[in-house]
Amino acid sequence: MHVLIIGGNGFIGSHLTDLLMTQGQSVRVYNRSRNPYINEHNNNVEYIYGDFADQLLLKSALKDVEIVYQLISSTIPSTSNINPIGDVSSNVIDTIKLLESCVDASVRKVVFPSSGGTIYGFPQKLPIDENHQTNPICSYGITKLAIEKYLHLFNYLYGLDYSILRIANPYGPRQNPTGKLGVITIFLNHILQNLPIQIWGDGEIVRDYIYFLDVVQALYDVQSSNLTEKLFNIGSGQGFSLNELLVKIRQVIQHDFEVEYIEGRKVDIPINVLDISKAKTILHWKPTVDLELGIQKTWEWLKTL
Repeated sequence: MHVLIIGGNGFIGSHLTDLLMTQGQSVRVYNRSRNPYINEHNNNVEYIYGDFADQLLLKSALKDVEIVYQLISSTIPSTSNINPIGDVSSNVIDTIKLLESCVDASVRKVVFPSSGGTIYGFPQKLPIDENHQTNPICSYGITKLAIEKYLHLFNYLYGLDYSILRIANPYGPRQNPTGKLGVITIFLNHILQNLPIQIWGDGEIVRDYIYFLDVVQALYDVQSSNLTEKLFNIGSGQGFSLNELLVKIRQVIQHDFEVEYIEGRKVDIPINVLDISKAKTILHWKPTVDLELGIQKTWEWLKTL
């Protein structure tokens, strides 16, 4: 299997690269830059460095590729509303250009990790299944939804196969501990640096947290060309408030820390928990790493940096 991972040096992409290599697949990574949290030591992986908007370079990277993973996003939910035009330009338009190039290169399938945390908007029922209405309240979620629709269109027009994974809140080793995504990794890093943890709002926002190993397994599981279902929620199926998360962290790491509560944000949905029964039934996938173990493994990794 010849695979191109766009964003293969990122948090999820680098772990996916590792998994596909263990499966004997030929992996090519396309990324803007190197990642300080991974060691590009595998001589069997071909690394290409370039911008997602560089269509000529990207077209060359598609040569002889059967499956493309499109893992790149230039924005994050909390800031995407500041510049929605830039969000659409750098994510939706460049992905459409990628899909056109995939058709030209006879790529068999595109796998796209969408956002289970933002795409549904305010939940009308819990847990949220794939048939739930999609009314995102941030540009990030809107662009993800638009890309989903274009994947469907290119399948209809050109027969380009695809799978969409609406992923909850992934965390774990190799996630940027100083970034703006991944509260578990960020919180743990603050504790290591003896910095206070900042909570937006009263700490009662509920989220579904999923360990990276379970995410990359799901990404691998959808490589099949025999899937008639195209869309799957990927999460733990359990919700924890930020306050409950802090309790879990204290229990696991046996380390006290300071917490600061600051004004909440309009972009934060009060609760988001995904129904993952479809992935369990069709992909025979299920989460294997519980929250306590995931926190412990992430804590141990951070202490090595």
